[in-house]
Amino acid sequence: MSTSPSSSAQEARKALARRLRDMREEAELTAIGLAAAAGWERTKVSKIEHAARAPSVADIRTWCRVCGAEDQTEDLLATLRAVAGMYMEWKRFNRSGLRNLQEQRTRLFEQTRHFRLYTSQVVPGLLQTPDYARAVMGAVVRQNEIPDDLDVAVAARMRRARLLREGDHRFAFVLEESVLRYRMGGPAVLAGQLEHLLSAMRLPSVSLAVIPFTASREAYTLGDFSIYDDTEVRVELLTAAVTVTVPAEIAQYRREFEMLASMAVRGDAARRVISAALAAL
Repeated sequence: MSTSPSSSAQEARKALARRLRDMREEAELTAIGLAAAAGWERTKVSKIEHAARAPSVADIRTWCRVCGAEDQTEDLLATLRAVAGMYMEWKRFNRSGLRNLQEQRTRLFEQTRHFRLYTSQVVPGLLQTPDYARAVMGAVVRQNEIPDDLDVAVAARMRRARLLREGDHRFAFVLEESVLRYRMGGPAVLAGQLEHLLSAMRLPSVSLAVIPFTASREAYTLGDFSIYDDTEVRVELLTAAVTVTVPAEIAQYRREFEMLASMAVRGDAARRVISAALAAL
């Protein structure tokens, strides 16, 4: 089973907090002494060192200056930016609509040569039809109460699908059979989506596997996840996305993906599962 998807972000915050505490101790300052020198409230240093409060850019600069370690400022700021990027709240990121997220994801996909994705909820964005994408993203707009820019967001997602046919990319998708059965957008929309999956399976860059309801379970996961080469894993939660960059954890997600893929069917067997879901409509 995979680790908790928020564990990497939390551990990164704790690691940054430990570095700041070690710096203070090396400067032979107490927490109260550092707070006084920085002009902060008495409890601020303790909260930062216990990862109960995230430091700001200004906090890092002040911390390094007071501790006489200004040569470490840029390194710590780079760490702070990395930590901040590991946990991305949907509502904050999508405050102006969904287009921004679609375009940011496109840049990430363009840089990725080997993409792997496991999902138990919805068809992956790269394989979605316009109608299905509109249904999925419409639900996101309603659930998160964000601006409705569905027309441009759907168009951006459709443009990204060109990567299935362009460049040196490989895409491996593992879908639970439930993905084929959830009537996102209604029966007609799902029917069009399933027909599109049957067509997309023929693309040389695409490997699509389905875990049937009848498969013997050897593994389960806490949520959908995608692996970008061997450098990054993204786990999607209800309210946020967590980015995993720790090599040991990426390796664990890779093993999880391989185990899930081992339970799936491919080729004609996968087409039969998809066709059965289509016939059921």
